[in-house]
Amino acid sequence: MGAYILRRLLLVIPTLFGIMVINFALVQFVPGGPIEQILAQLEGEGDVFEGIAGGGGEIEAASDSEYSGARGLPPDFIEDLEREFGFDKPPVERFFNMLWNYMRLDFGESYFRSISVIDLVIEKMPVSISLGLWSTLIAYLVSIPLGIRKAVRDGTSFDTWTSGLIIVAYAIPGFLFAILLLVLFAGGSYLQIFPLRGLTSDNWDELTAWGKAIDYFWHITLPVLASTISAFATLTLLTKNSFLDEIKKQYVMTARAKGLPENRVLYGHIFRNAMLIVIAGFPAVFIGVFFSGSLIIETIFSLDGLGRLGFEAAVARDYPVIFGTLFVFGLMGLVVGILSDLMYVFVDPRIDFEKREG
Repeated sequence: MGAYILRRLLLVIPTLFGIMVINFALVQFVPGGPIEQILAQLEGEGDVFEGIAGGGGEIEAASDSEYSGARGLPPDFIEDLEREFGFDKPPVERFFNMLWNYMRLDFGESYFRSISVIDLVIEKMPVSISLGLWSTLIAYLVSIPLGIRKAVRDGTSFDTWTSGLIIVAYAIPGFLFAILLLVLFAGGSYLQIFPLRGLTSDNWDELTAWGKAIDYFWHITLPVLASTISAFATLTLLTKNSFLDEIKKQYVMTARAKGLPENRVLYGHIFRNAMLIVIAGFPAVFIGVFFSGSLIIETIFSLDGLGRLGFEAAVARDYPVIFGTLFVFGLMGLVVGILSDLMYVFVDPRIDFEKREG
C-alpha cells in the first residue's frame, strides 16, 4: 500500500502542473484583463466589456494602444501599471514565477482588494464550510437510513412514494427552492421565522456561547436546506441499489438459513459491504460540495463565501485570486482522491490497490 500511495503522490505533481498550464494558457486569450479593467474605470466607462462591445469604430480609434481604455492617459502610467501587475514580462516567465511562488506558499495579493489571497480565502471560508459540512452530513444522515429502508421494502408503496418524492426534489433547481424558502419563511409574503441575510446577527459578539450557537444555526438553516435538497436522490438510490445487490448474494442467504435475526443479517453482514462505496466516497463528496461553492445560494441569502469570491475574481480578472485558489483547491482535490482510496481500504481491508494495478 505504501508504494501505491507514493506513486499517487508523485502523480499529483504533473497533474497539478497540467491544470495550471491549461488554465493559464486559456486566460491569455480572454479579453479584458485587470489593466483594461482599471483603465476602463478611469475613463468612466464603468466596465471594460462595454468598450469591447462598443463597436469597431472605437477599436479603430484606439489602434495606437494595446488597451482600448487607454485613450487620453499617458503611456508612462500604463507602463507603471504593467510593471506593478507583472505584465511587462513574457507569459512563460510570469507562469514559472507564479509556480515558484506557489511552491514557497506565496500566493500573492489580490489586485483590487489589498489583501493576500490566503487571507481572502480564510475570510470567506466559514460560509463555505458551513454550507458544505452541514449539507453533506444532513444528506448522509437522511439518505443512508432512507436507502436502507427502501431496499428492505423494495417494491412496496413506501418505496414508490419515497422514490417519487426524492426525484421531484432532485428536479427542483436549488435557487428556485431557495427563493421559495425566502418567500415562505424569511419575511417574503408569509412568515418571518428566519433571517434574510448573513451568517450571524449584528450583536454576535454580545451573545453567550449558547446564544451564538443558536444564532448560527438560525441563520444557516435555510441556505443549508436549499443546497441539500438535490443531494438526497443520488445518495439514497445509491444506498438502496447497493443493499439490493448485497441482499441477493449467497452469504446473505446462508446467514438467514442459520436462523440469524434479520437486523443482524442486515447490519452485521450486509451493511459493511453495501456501504463501501457510500462511506468511502465521503471525502470526495464533502470536498466537492465545499469547494464548488454555490454562487446563486450565496447571492440569494447574502452570504459572502468562496462561490461569490470565485465569480467576482473571474469578472474582475483578479488573476492572483483565480490562480491561487485554483492551485490550492486543485491540490486538495488530488489529495482527497488519495484519501478516498485509503477510506476504501479502511472500510474493507480486503481491498489491495497494488495487486489491482499489477
